[in-house]
Amino acid sequence: MLKTHAKYHLGQVVRHRKHPFRGVIFDVDAMFSNTEEWYESIPEDSRPCKDQPFYHLLAENDQSYYVAYVSEQNLVEDISGEPVTHPDVEDLFGDFENGHYPLHFQLN
Repeated sequence: MLKTHAKYHLGQVVRHRKHPFRGVIFDVDAMFSNTEEWYESIPEDSRPCKDQPFYHLLAENDQSYYVAYVSEQNLVEDISGEPVTHPDVEDLFGDFENGHYPLHFQLN
């Protein structure tokens, strides 16, 4: 059954459940919408179900900044209260307040 309600929202800061990175959500796909090559590159025993929301994150870890594509099952809310320092955050969002970022632009 296709889940149509996303648990997390744009501007919310989240962490990966298994890997040491966090990020701010800047887009959400209702279900998997990346390439099969990308999906097949995930070890079979770790592949998430495609029929769930997938989130685009401006992500960071101790070594770098990047864009991540993560299934809902692999995310948890970040409760640190710390802003994300990814250099592209200011292009999409306003100032960090109360654990999230407001959008800078109007969505269609």
